[in-house]
Amino acid sequence: MSDAELIKARNAQDQAALERMASQAAARADKEVSDAAAQYHAAFAESTLAEVAMEVRDKNLAHAATDAGMRMAERAVTLKPENAEYHRIYGTLCGQAAAAVGGLGALKFGRCALDEVNKALQLDAKSPMNYLSRGIGNYYLPAALGGGVELAMKDFEKAAELDRKLPEAHLWMGVALRKLNRNAEARKEFQKGVELDPSRVWAKQQLEKTPEQ
Repeated sequence: MSDAELIKARNAQDQAALERMASQAAARADKEVSDAAAQYHAAFAESTLAEVAMEVRDKNLAHAATDAGMRMAERAVTLKPENAEYHRIYGTLCGQAAAAVGGLGALKFGRCALDEVNKALQLDAKSPMNYLSRGIGNYYLPAALGGGVELAMKDFEKAAELDRKLPEAHLWMGVALRKLNRNAEARKEFQKGVELDPSRVWAKQQLEKTPEQ
């Protein structure tokens, strides 16, 4: 099972396929506990499953996926602390956990999300995915706690600047702009995201639900 297969299933919101692939990756990770790459791949699979679970509003599944994924991501960063991508996926999972649990739990996971993604950025300041992940973390972390939509927008814009063909950057800019009641601008970003990746069901859903004004 490749990352491309995971992304294809994510784009189609194929929850059953993602659950199967995440289970397979977790089984391998449990057998190869000293293999950082196996831990990372399983964590990435769980994060991808959690992403779709949140899109379809299944918070219980998202919580279970992030709980499993964080354990494996933590193993990966312990085994190879110099790997920026391992910190990024750990931070992403923490951010997803914050969004899934809400309340006081979100405070704990939100801080983990920013700490880990900031480590990733220290190790690789030119990765658009690092900025994207930090932006998502800032989007879900209240401004009073050091996050907020305005900060998130800066990160999404930086991600798009570093990779002009990154559909997720435009998708999340659209989400942030809509949160700021800038619907016309949000629609343009969603449209750009759909143009860059027409297979992404969630992007199309966001475009459809966003008013023109």
